[in-house]
Amino acid sequence: MALLVLSIVLFLALHSIRVFAPQWRERTIARMGVHAWRGLYSLLSIASLVLLIYAFAASRAVTPMLYTPPRFMSHITLTLMLIAMILLMASILPAGKIAVWVKHPMVTGVKVWAFAHLLSNGELNSVLLFGGFLIWGVLVRISAKRRERAGEKVVRDFVSTQYDIASIIGGVALYAVILLYLHQMLIGVSPLAAAGM
Repeated sequence: MALLVLSIVLFLALHSIRVFAPQWRERTIARMGVHAWRGLYSLLSIASLVLLIYAFAASRAVTPMLYTPPRFMSHITLTLMLIAMILLMASILPAGKIAVWVKHPMVTGVKVWAFAHLLSNGELNSVLLFGGFLIWGVLVRISAKRRERAGEKVVRDFVSTQYDIASIIGGVALYAVILLYLHQMLIGVSPLAAAGM
């Protein structure tokens, strides 16, 4: 369980640098060069993600159950995950009305994903993982609001509603792939089976 906690802290700390240590980041980029920084950051991101997945899988053998969610919570989780995938797509594509209205679709998508999984997973390792990501999302959103109030531009400008359509179509497609294949392949659990479907 200690490895899981360490991997969560490493992953979230790495993905907080731009928000909570922007000046250090800029100095490092100036010293290393932007391409070297991107390469190093990508490598560390992949490594921390692999460690997180490994640690979570390893923790399953020893994790206690904190609470047992009722079966219907799995159906709520499935519904919320569709919203999370649409928000994820909206964060990747140029801004449509979804991205402008939500302001921070990636962070909101992470919060929806984390909250959804807390509803249907009561094991300690799940609470640590998804609770950690939910807290991270809340802190990043608070930081973004402070930066907005300070006059920093952190929200993208509207481009076209066609990207809303693309976000919905792409989100639904990604949701279907995860639901039917990827979740079982990567996590070892079928969301449909967990929901009794």
